[in-house]
Amino acid sequence: MRHLMSPLDFSVEELDELLKLAQDIEAHPDKYAHACDGKKLATLFYEPSTRTRLSHEAAMMNLGGNVLGFSSAASAAKGETVADTIRVVSCYADICAIRHPKEGAPMVAAQHSSIPVINAGDGGHQHPTQTLTDLLTIRSLKGRLNNLKIGLCGDLKFGRTVHSLINALVRYENIEFVLISPEELRLPSYVRKDVLDKKNIPYTEVESPAHLAL
Repeated sequence: MRHLMSPLDFSVEELDELLKLAQDIEAHPDKYAHACDGKKLATLFYEPSTRTRLSHEAAMMNLGGNVLGFSSAASAAKGETVADTIRVVSCYADICAIRHPKEGAPMVAAQHSSIPVINAGDGGHQHPTQTLTDLLTIRSLKGRLNNLKIGLCGDLKFGRTVHSLINALVRYENIEFVLISPEELRLPSYVRKDVLDKKNIPYTEVESPAHLAL
C-alpha cells in the first residue's frame, strides 16, 4: 500500500507514466468510466477548500466510484484526533484524501490508516495533487517538463503549491525559475538553499508590489 504525501513519493519515471495515464483519461473518459466501480473515496477536509475537495470528489465519481466525508471538521471540534478519525474512516472507504491546516497531519493519518491516504494540502508544507495538476497542465501546453524557464508569482513564502511544484520540477533537466514576489513573501530560505541552491538550479528573484500577491 502506498500513500501520496509529496510529489517526491513518485520517481520521475512514475510521474511520467501517471501523467500519460491522466492524459489518456482526459482524452477517453468513457474508457475509464467504470474503473472505480464499487470503490469509495473519503474526503476529510479540516479546512475549507471548495476547488480541491470538489475536484477529488468529481474525479472519483467520473471513474464510477462513490464519495463520503466532511468539510467542517466536526470530529476535531469534539476532540477527536486525526489518528482516531482515520481509523474509523478506514472501515468505510477504500482511499482517503485529507486537507489539514497543520503541517504533517496527513502523515499522521497515513501512519494510522489501513487504506491509502492522499495529502490534499497540509499547512504551508505540501500540495501534491495540485502539483500533479500543474505538471499535467505544463506538459499538455509545452509538450515537455524539461528545458523550461518558469515564472512563479505571488505568495511564495506560504504557498504550499509553489513549494511542491518546485520540488517536483527540479528533478527535470534544464529548469530555471523566475521568482516574483514582495520582499515579505519571497520564497523561504530553506527552499532556496535546500532545494534550488543544493541542486544548482538557476533562479532570479524579482521584487513586486505587495498588492500583486493578493
